[in-house]
Amino acid sequence: MPRKVLGVLALGAAIALAVAVTFGGRVSAIFQHQHSASQTTAAGSAHKVLYWYDAMNPQHHYDKPGKAPDGMDLVPQYAEDATSQRGSATSAAAMPAGSVKIAPDKQQLIGVRTGTVERKSLVRTVRTTGQLTSDETKLAHVHVKVNGYIDKGYVDYIGQLVKKGQPLFTLYSPDLVATEEEYLIAKRGAKDLGTSQFPEVSQGSQSLLRSTRERLKLWDISDEQIKKLDETGEVTKTLTFYSPVSGFVTDRKAFPQTAVTPDMDLYSISDLSTIWVNADVYEYEVPFVKVGQTADMQLSYYAGRTYTGKIAYIYPTVDPVSRTVKVRIEFPNPHFDLKPQMFANVQLKINYGKQIVVPQEAIMDSGDKQYVFVVHDGGVFEPRMIQMGAKLEGNVVVLSGLNAGETIVTSGNFLIDSESRLKSAMSGMQH
Repeated sequence: MPRKVLGVLALGAAIALAVAVTFGGRVSAIFQHQHSASQTTAAGSAHKVLYWYDAMNPQHHYDKPGKAPDGMDLVPQYAEDATSQRGSATSAAAMPAGSVKIAPDKQQLIGVRTGTVERKSLVRTVRTTGQLTSDETKLAHVHVKVNGYIDKGYVDYIGQLVKKGQPLFTLYSPDLVATEEEYLIAKRGAKDLGTSQFPEVSQGSQSLLRSTRERLKLWDISDEQIKKLDETGEVTKTLTFYSPVSGFVTDRKAFPQTAVTPDMDLYSISDLSTIWVNADVYEYEVPFVKVGQTADMQLSYYAGRTYTGKIAYIYPTVDPVSRTVKVRIEFPNPHFDLKPQMFANVQLKINYGKQIVVPQEAIMDSGDKQYVFVVHDGGVFEPRMIQMGAKLEGNVVVLSGLNAGETIVTSGNFLIDSESRLKSAMSGMQH
């Protein structure tokens, strides 16, 4: 072959090689595109991709496949799904910050469970302990108001049951005897001088009689004793003192032949026909405890028996160690079964009324705020701030933030919360 022909062929091969190197990628892409288009045309019913979107931010669209800002692959949006997806994507975009959309298969994978928010009538039983004590309003202390000596004692041991008006002891008092004599003299003087023609004399005798009588009454001498003094006209060496109430003697210092003064507490008598129980209630439960509500009590000493009483008083202070408030409960004690210093188990029924209630595991608690995930159509989950109330038996009262009938996440909310936080963080970076 002539050298000229060989030169032409070599030049042509070099040109072909240069074209292949320069445009090979484009040509390949063109052929691939044509091949894909031909396959799509041939299939007829194959998916058509309208755009790609970020799964964590569905409102962000892209013209070609690639990676989202969080490193995840972009998701293709097919034409036949556009109509159904458009409404849910718009609703997700309109939701408050942190709302996320999760596909049903992914919800099943992470174990999402939901429940309906309900408004219920709540009654809770608070179980606590208490100690029995005497009714302080029915505790009597016996004193004398004049110096003297105990002559006889009729109630001579602690624990003795006495009735109101029962004799306790007799007292000899020189001052009391002198006053009785003065009273009898004044009584005779009033009788003899009461008709005197001199008004000053008549009025003076009557005034002396009144003053001595009043002095006897101030010394706790009863009207019956004064009447007996009037009838007999004789001074009684000793006077008898009587129990002012019915009850049990809890203290005694009145012993025969003992000198006594007005400042001595001779007897303490406690009426145990009613008994008090001081029970401890935690401070967060106190707002639901009301004066007048009933309480039940059991004692280990009387197995199987239940006593019912009423709350009479709520103490105004909180124990700084146990963070409890004492509640006084009053129980009738007609047979004196209940004795001071006994320990008891107490149940208080707290009525919360009708309240919005959710399971405790549905609440995400970050310390300074609490929230739940509210479920919307299209698999959209909205984080909703709430205000918590009382906790009881695995449930929590919601004071604000939710309405009855709404659907919330009760399980799997930790993973939803992770996606919500990630979305919020990525949105902040993009803006």
